[in-house]
Amino acid sequence: MDLKSNHASPVLTDPAPVNKSRLGMPSGLLPYPQPGMGFSSGKYAIVPRKKPGKLDDVRSNGWLDAMISSSPPRKKLLKDLNVEVSTDDIDNMTSSWMLKYPSALNSFAKIVNYAKNKKIAMFLDYDGTLSPIVDDPDRALMSDAMRSTVKNLAKYFPTAIISGRSRDKVYELVGLKELYYAGSHGMDIIGPARHTACGNHSNCIKSSDDQVKEVNLFQPASEFLPMIDEVFRTLVETTRGIEGAKVENHKFCTSVHYRNVDETSWPTIAQYVHDVLRDYPRLRLTHGRKVLEIRPVIDWDKGKAVEFLLESLGLTNSEDVLPIFIGDDRTDEDAFKVLRKGNRGYGILVSPVPKETNAFYSLKDPPEVMEFLNSLVRWKELDAPINAE
Repeated sequence: MDLKSNHASPVLTDPAPVNKSRLGMPSGLLPYPQPGMGFSSGKYAIVPRKKPGKLDDVRSNGWLDAMISSSPPRKKLLKDLNVEVSTDDIDNMTSSWMLKYPSALNSFAKIVNYAKNKKIAMFLDYDGTLSPIVDDPDRALMSDAMRSTVKNLAKYFPTAIISGRSRDKVYELVGLKELYYAGSHGMDIIGPARHTACGNHSNCIKSSDDQVKEVNLFQPASEFLPMIDEVFRTLVETTRGIEGAKVENHKFCTSVHYRNVDETSWPTIAQYVHDVLRDYPRLRLTHGRKVLEIRPVIDWDKGKAVEFLLESLGLTNSEDVLPIFIGDDRTDEDAFKVLRKGNRGYGILVSPVPKETNAFYSLKDPPEVMEFLNSLVRWKELDAPINAE
């Protein structure tokens, strides 16, 4: 198992596509495919651009409606609905929503009171949570102040980043070796090897990071790597003529960003994705904030990633543990659902506007997230001397 050499990181690189006997196991038992196995040998061929199919496809299946409703600005949403709403009415709507999903800052005393005598475990999304949502995803950088806050948080609570980005990319953006990282919506996880999580899952192997510390590397969708790469290459080619479109390979999923695409071209970009997916029945589409995401059809998501990491940390006893997940996107709802079930933990939605969610609490933006995390650190610092007695 090769390690990344350009930074001190607990993140492992992809296993090299050579004889894997050096890992002490037959290649047939490895949790990733060997070259030439499982998929077409033509996966690296240059795919010629095609005209999109009938645009009626994406209108009839609801894709276009979902794209239009993907995190619209509040004024635009009201305009699209042809509704004239006064400022007072908007304030009343927001107040009503806040009663259902109160501010985690205003509810901080209640949260930490419930957390007494419990082990808090923190799970954080990246984009829109630790960094602002920006037009260019490559410029979604967390501030030095936020990085310092998260580093301090990890001193007191086990902390993991669970992002839709590739695991290597989100580590590069965060750059903190004190954390655990899960990329591709939880389909690529580096977690502690102190407990038995790996024994309960296939596609999980034990290895060591560059600090010679044992870790679990879990990739439940490893067999899809060639397929995702093929889809990525196809979409890069087919969307090349759409100004503002950006296709990203997140290792176990592919994202097509249309935030900078003129709205008149949204049906075309949706149809391109639709046409590609017709040839891949084992892949599915999910919607994010101005992004179409192509993911493997497997029973795995951010909620299951939270459960895996809790198991890896030895924190599966819900009576003694309080998991908190903070995120802003639709994919974070899977984690919110897991924590809401049986009042297991708290989901905190990051959103400047009211929207339906499975979270318990809300925060408006990354600055409020940082304030909440700093409050947790201060609370723990004050509590630590008492616990030490």
